[in-house]
Amino acid sequence: MPNNKITELFNIQYPIIQAGMVWASGWKLASAVSNAGGLGIIGAGSMYPEILKEHIEKCTKATDKPFAVNVPLLYPDIDKIMEIIIQEKVEIVFTSAGNPKTWTKHLQEHGVKVVHVVSGVKFALKSQEAGVDAVVAEGFEAGGHNGRDETTTFTLIPMVKEKITIPLIAAGGIATGRGMLAAMVLGADAVQVGSRFVATPEASSHQNFKEMVVKAQEGDTKLTLKELAPVRLLKNKFFEDVQKLYAENPSKERLIELLGRARAKKGMFEGDLEEGELEIGQISGLIHEIKPAAEIVKEMMHEFEAAKKEVSNL
Repeated sequence: MPNNKITELFNIQYPIIQAGMVWASGWKLASAVSNAGGLGIIGAGSMYPEILKEHIEKCTKATDKPFAVNVPLLYPDIDKIMEIIIQEKVEIVFTSAGNPKTWTKHLQEHGVKVVHVVSGVKFALKSQEAGVDAVVAEGFEAGGHNGRDETTTFTLIPMVKEKITIPLIAAGGIATGRGMLAAMVLGADAVQVGSRFVATPEASSHQNFKEMVVKAQEGDTKLTLKELAPVRLLKNKFFEDVQKLYAENPSKERLIELLGRARAKKGMFEGDLEEGELEIGQISGLIHEIKPAAEIVKEMMHEFEAAKKEVSNL
């Protein structure tokens, strides 16, 4: 396909970006997506600094193509994480969950391209003011931590496009070439895909979780825990426990107590499908098999090109 703003910015073949998801996005997945022509991302959100360093080094050996690191800005050891990113000469960083002004200039001064993930127009404009190179606008359909306004991808992308001049990446509910074409018709320059890449052999998440994603149907995920940080989860025993507690009109403290520590690790990485937090997007209802990341990229591009031809006949 012809170059666009994002393929040129990142020097990649296809405008497909694999999301940096906690407990799923290690060096194996990132290098596989990059080798297939997309942009792979290592998710630093579930890694100690020394673990991230190891993943970056392994990814560098496994691919000669560009890859990125995703950093939630609320991360406790953020200074160490950023130091490693600069030392290891990572060329692209996706930041999320925090103020893009804090690190953007510092990273850019060290030759790093910076992309910030947003859930609304206001934050997209703030990111543009902070000088980021591009934004990811993520709709309410997405898995994991989400915006509070529940704006869907279909609505969010054209709203953000109308207000910003920098490149725009669409995320949330995109797992197919058709979804990619729809997002680009609405104004996106590329798409960021999360849930679809969880159901791959290369994802570092537990096999139990991958199989549950494949079995998921429409309506099996729900956004919850808005008082803490809105998160989209597969319905399981832990989710039902949260719902029961809500019936008692709980305080924020009681919700925090129920959530406890390392709940996401327990579910997605250790495979506890009862007590774990299982973060995945609504699009899981359209994911029917576990397949290699390279196949997913190839299929998406094939379907994208076919759908483009179909649309021209409408």
